[in-house]
Amino acid sequence: MKISLFTSDQPRHNYLVNSLSGIASKLFVLQEKKVVSSEKIFGNYNISNVKKKYFSNVIEAQNKIFSNCKINKKENINVLSINSGDLNKCTMDYLSRLLKSDIYIVFGSSYIKGDLVNFLIKNKAINVHMGISPYYRGTDCNFWSLYDNNSHLTGSTIHFLSKGLDSGPILYHALSEIKHDPFFYTMSTVKAAVDSITERVVDKKIFKFAEKQQDKSLELRYSKKSEFTDEIIEKFLNKKINLSKKFDLSMLKDPFFLKN
Repeated sequence: MKISLFTSDQPRHNYLVNSLSGIASKLFVLQEKKVVSSEKIFGNYNISNVKKKYFSNVIEAQNKIFSNCKINKKENINVLSINSGDLNKCTMDYLSRLLKSDIYIVFGSSYIKGDLVNFLIKNKAINVHMGISPYYRGTDCNFWSLYDNNSHLTGSTIHFLSKGLDSGPILYHALSEIKHDPFFYTMSTVKAAVDSITERVVDKKIFKFAEKQQDKSLELRYSKKSEFTDEIIEKFLNKKINLSKKFDLSMLKDPFFLKN
C-alpha cells in the first residue's frame, strides 16, 4: 500500500509519519518546515509574553506525549521538504512522486488550493481537522472548545478533504479519555487522531465508514486567527477549565477514544 502524506514538521506530525511508515510499502511525505522568525513563535503568532507562556505549555505537552519525535530513517519513507507557505507554489510535475498513491492524508499542511486540491478531492484524500466539526471549525478549535467549557467537544474530525475549510464529509471523530490538564488533554486528542488513522487503515475500517455531510446549523463557533488575542489567552490561563463534561455519543460519529 502506497500512502502520501501532506504535513508539517512538529513532533506530532513526525509521529504520524513514523506510524504510517509501519503500515505502508511506500510512504511519500510532503513536509512543510516551519520558518519561525525573531518576531514569530510556535504557530506563527506574533511574539508576546502571554503567547510565550501559552505555547510553552503546548510544547511541553507535545514533547511529553510524542517524546520530541523525529522521523525514523527507513527505506520506505521518502520525504520532500519545503518551506511553510510554499505548497501552493509547487507544480503538479514537481509533486508527481506524491501523486501515485493508494491513500492521501492531509494533517497540518498549509491551506491547499488549485490543481492539487482538485486532485486530492478527486482521490478521496483524508483530512485531519483538530476540532470537532461541525461544532467547532476554523483555527485553534480545541482551545476554543475548552474556553467555552465544552471539553466533550475537544478532539479531531477525520473527514474527506474539500475546498471549504474543515467542511468535507465526516468519516469519524477521534477523542481522548485522558483529562489531566487542558494542554495534555488537547495534545492527547492529537495522538487519538494519529493512532486511529493508523489502526483504521490497517483494519480497513476507514474505507467502510458511511460519510456524513456536515450540518452547518450545529456550528457553535467558527474561529479566526485574529480572535486568538493576548487578552483571551490570559483569560484561558487564569480560568478553571471544566474537563468533567461527559461525552454525548449522539453528537459524535463513529468515535475513536484514546484510553491510555
